[in-house]
Amino acid sequence: MWDGMGRALAARGHRSIAVDLRGHGRSDKPDDGYDFDTVCQDLCDLLDALAIEQAIFVGQSWGGNIVVHAAHQHPDRVVAAVPVDGGFIELSDSFPEWETCAERMQPPRLAGMRGSRLESAIRATNIDWPETGIIGSLSNFEFHEDGTISPWLTFDRHMLILKELWKHRPSEMFASIDRPVLFITADSGDVAWTSNKETAINSALAKLKSGGAHWFRPAHHDLHAQYPEQCAMILTTNYKNGFFS
Repeated sequence: MWDGMGRALAARGHRSIAVDLRGHGRSDKPDDGYDFDTVCQDLCDLLDALAIEQAIFVGQSWGGNIVVHAAHQHPDRVVAAVPVDGGFIELSDSFPEWETCAERMQPPRLAGMRGSRLESAIRATNIDWPETGIIGSLSNFEFHEDGTISPWLTFDRHMLILKELWKHRPSEMFASIDRPVLFITADSGDVAWTSNKETAINSALAKLKSGGAHWFRPAHHDLHAQYPEQCAMILTTNYKNGFFS
């Protein structure tokens, strides 16, 4: 789902690396290690393997919380953190009990759906998306010879991630983060949810030593897939104006 942004960044002369985190895509799928410390260490190990000292960390939703966590835990590796419609998520505020969160936030069970039906649904509900976003969404699934699909991220592993996200408290980290943090956030049109986002981000900006926010109104939660060119431009603009320094 980052291919559109990757191409836009490459066209501007910037290298980017899209990562399938553990459990996702064709990466390994262990049954544990989905806590934030371990996933952030995975990213640092990847940098080591690629002989990269530092990078700007960009992540969406759960990935947004990951890049904030990485900035807090590994400031020597993180030039800046850019959470895309994430980084402020604290599910326990909305769901004090994990069982309620698990029931309300569990993903749909799509394994066994016809691939053609899935593609039709994605195209029908995202008519303003570029083709890179559509293909990116479809790439979250393995397509089988019988025409059915299954998510690369299995239901059980998705729930392990959800529980770690439910426990995560980025608000307790912001005051200790020295690296710049730039929130790129979507206003989906849900007034109450957008208001909650604004409150959380304003609180984060008040604590961060260097923080900023850019809103897309209106936009989908997957705004990096919906607006890859614009997101790439935000990154390059903030790189050139020194915000990420």
